[in-house]
Amino acid sequence: MTNEYGADRCLLDDSLLAPRSSATTRKRDSSPSPSHSSIGKSSNETKGPLQTAVISIKGMTCHACVNNIQDTMRSRPGIHLCKVSLDDAEGVVVFDPSLWTGMSVAESIDDMGFEAKLKYTQEGDHISIGTSPTRRKASISIKGMVCHACVNNIQDTVSKRDGIFSVVVSLEEEKGDVVFDPSILTAEQVVEAVDDMGFEAKLLSCEVAKNGGAILKSPKSQPKESSARFSSKTEMVEVSMGEPSENVEFGNENLEKCTLAVEGMTCASCVQYIERNIAKLRGVQSVVVALIAGKAEINYNPSLISVEKLIAEMTALGYRASLIDSPFSAFNKIHLTIGGLNGEADVNRIESHVISKTGVEGCNVSLATSLATVEFSPSVIGPRDLISVIESLGYTAELATRDDQMKRLDHSAEVRKWRTTFLVSLIFGVPVMLIMIVFHWILHTPMHPENQTPIISPALSLDNLLLLLLCTPVQVIGGRYFYVASWKALKHGTANMDVLIVLATTIAFTYSILVLLIALVLRWPSSPMTFFDVPPMLIVFISLGRMLEHKAKGKTSEALSRLMSLQAKEATLITMDNEGRVTSERGISIELVQRNDLIKVIPGAKVPVDGIVVNGQSSADESFITGESMPVVKKPGSVVIGGSVNQKGVLIIQATLVGQDSTLAQIVRLVEEAQTNKAPIQQMADRIAGYFVPCVIFLALLTLVAWIVIGYMSKKYEHMTPTGRFEGVMKVAFEAAITVLAIACPCSLGLATPTAVMVGTGIGATNGILIKGGEPLETVHKVTTVIFDKTGTITEGRPRVISVLTLRSPLDIPLKMLVLICGSAESQSEHPIGGAITAFAKQWLRDPTWAAVSRFHVSAGHGVSCQITGVRKSLDSITQVNGPVLSEGEEMVISDSSVIHKQVSCMPTLKMKREDDSY
Repeated sequence: MTNEYGADRCLLDDSLLAPRSSATTRKRDSSPSPSHSSIGKSSNETKGPLQTAVISIKGMTCHACVNNIQDTMRSRPGIHLCKVSLDDAEGVVVFDPSLWTGMSVAESIDDMGFEAKLKYTQEGDHISIGTSPTRRKASISIKGMVCHACVNNIQDTVSKRDGIFSVVVSLEEEKGDVVFDPSILTAEQVVEAVDDMGFEAKLLSCEVAKNGGAILKSPKSQPKESSARFSSKTEMVEVSMGEPSENVEFGNENLEKCTLAVEGMTCASCVQYIERNIAKLRGVQSVVVALIAGKAEINYNPSLISVEKLIAEMTALGYRASLIDSPFSAFNKIHLTIGGLNGEADVNRIESHVISKTGVEGCNVSLATSLATVEFSPSVIGPRDLISVIESLGYTAELATRDDQMKRLDHSAEVRKWRTTFLVSLIFGVPVMLIMIVFHWILHTPMHPENQTPIISPALSLDNLLLLLLCTPVQVIGGRYFYVASWKALKHGTANMDVLIVLATTIAFTYSILVLLIALVLRWPSSPMTFFDVPPMLIVFISLGRMLEHKAKGKTSEALSRLMSLQAKEATLITMDNEGRVTSERGISIELVQRNDLIKVIPGAKVPVDGIVVNGQSSADESFITGESMPVVKKPGSVVIGGSVNQKGVLIIQATLVGQDSTLAQIVRLVEEAQTNKAPIQQMADRIAGYFVPCVIFLALLTLVAWIVIGYMSKKYEHMTPTGRFEGVMKVAFEAAITVLAIACPCSLGLATPTAVMVGTGIGATNGILIKGGEPLETVHKVTTVIFDKTGTITEGRPRVISVLTLRSPLDIPLKMLVLICGSAESQSEHPIGGAITAFAKQWLRDPTWAAVSRFHVSAGHGVSCQITGVRKSLDSITQVNGPVLSEGEEMVISDSSVIHKQVSCMPTLKMKREDDSY
């Protein structure tokens, strides 16, 4: 992509990178494409009934796209009719069901470079040629859009309302055209729907919509009957479909999506377990769980299941879940801490008064936590208004300090937990290792009882007693997190890595205690072989791995955390009188900023929210959004982006987009969604991990049985006593089985791909590259050619001087002195062009000593002014320059113009007054 400032940004989309399907390589019929006058005819003979598919097609920009789709599809065998509407962004295709399905038709159009999605198919061998119902088109002026994310948000949200046929929004024209059913909606309701999203919408005109092509109707408004009739005498074919049958291939019209924060996941088995169980719930269409991001995105039917039910089911599975975001909601949510609550009467009073206010969707006050959660429309009422309502009732209210988004990216608590477990296990594990070295490896006490040191009884040796005392704290304290997690998993009929660890340590610990008790009761002549060393050693290394794992997760989240930290924490709210004078000024939290607030932005400060400049002139660094290193001049009427840095001058802006509607918040949301989306290889890894643990347990049991059989069949233990032979065989068998349990960890399967995706998308976002998920990253290595839509050249992102042209000067200043003066003056400037001039002067004059600069002043959009002294002294230190000396009218080319760089030719206008050695 190329922005207006010449900077390059790259958006990797799976629709561009996905390999072409076989449909694109299918040979076309050798017969010529049918003409427009004969589209009702079909050269394809079919004996069975036809089917009609209604397909949503996005990405068409002109009628050439329409003709391309129609001509290509009509030329394919089995396609009897294809009619596409550019205004409605939909197409109607009549096809032979023995050769095509609705899905394959949509995929065929999608392979042509458009975003095609099957809405529904209609069976029947008769399709009537009807006329379109009366539809009206409302042209709406939409102010406040700053990027294409706003456009997509409006189109996606408004198109989901009943009675809406199509929505086309233009960012450049700040206008939208909405075709709707006047029997369901009015033009004013359409305008209100756009306005409720936080934009300034105004109705321009409303007229009867022209029927240009197929009549594309949503399934909810279709007539009950359908039949077919083709005519070869007319060029204009209008198709109307009846209501789709019960067997609909796609029914996404009523689906909504919610995002839940999920805590307690440890490996890919947890991911597979959650996805499998939540997907079984009635009303849930799909579930995608991201292990590292700690999120779950669920598409569900709100008429069958609620978000609260989903959270409850997630909690019942043993994980802590909370709602992060519901993108289909047009309301913002705020949390307020209430003071002065004494009983349920106060709760009911606050809730009733707040809900009665226009623009408030819901209010819930918790007496136990003194926390109020309010859903409201930011275009009607704001956070400060809500606080005023509560305070007018005699209570205190302030914004709750909640930063759930940053908290989810912070893994410090988990790191501390596993560090403590690791240290406790290490304190007891090191002595265990020393005892093993001395008693088992040097003295060989298990095989040589005469080397044992008996305590109380010969059946209890000193080494086994010490191992028991050291192992017990590790098993109880260090292993408690594993026991809790494994119990939750087993309670719901699944197994994860924690189950493997608990099995290995518990079996070893329990077996060792039992064999010691048996030896004491039966008064064995020597102390038996035990496995007390297994729990400390295993828990030490596993807890160390968990600690390093969460540190890695924290590192992968740093890029997104830095992106979120660009948001200002506070804003300076001002009020102005009719004459433009500031009457009051106070600092407020960024969450309390409302639409149409007047905000003051001082030099060097971050712009708090998206808005429009109403007073002042300055420049702003918007590189984090546009990738453009050049500051952008801001003057009254200019749009500013929240998170950009104000350079010079004070700005008064009017807030337009606040909270989750801001540009920065939408970028963060896009990056989070990209990190949640799974690459195909990750989905395969998650499926394998789901069966991994049961297979490992089965293999461990098989290993145990196999080595017991081998041990008793081996001649190695024939010379031993029955007790000694039993111990020898069980030692080898238990070591082999426990080793299988200990080393088989599915965590690497589930962590490798999401870690790579999270790092890639996060670093890309900080560098202006938005990557839409893991699939583009997985398929990008197949790309052999990248085409940049850029007028001119690919840029480096920083300007530099490429040529110098000398002109006549009334002061008759030598070129060397002129370059020294320019370099000295611009050395005080932070502007990129000033930096380019300084860098050129420094290189051309061979690193000179700059002249003294005073009275330096920057005027945004007009340059700099200053006083320079000591020019001749600095000039005397310059013996030679890197380049020829120019005469009047000559030009010196600094770099070859064929080199692909951002080339900025700057010819500064100098107004100088000479006073001795001062300029």
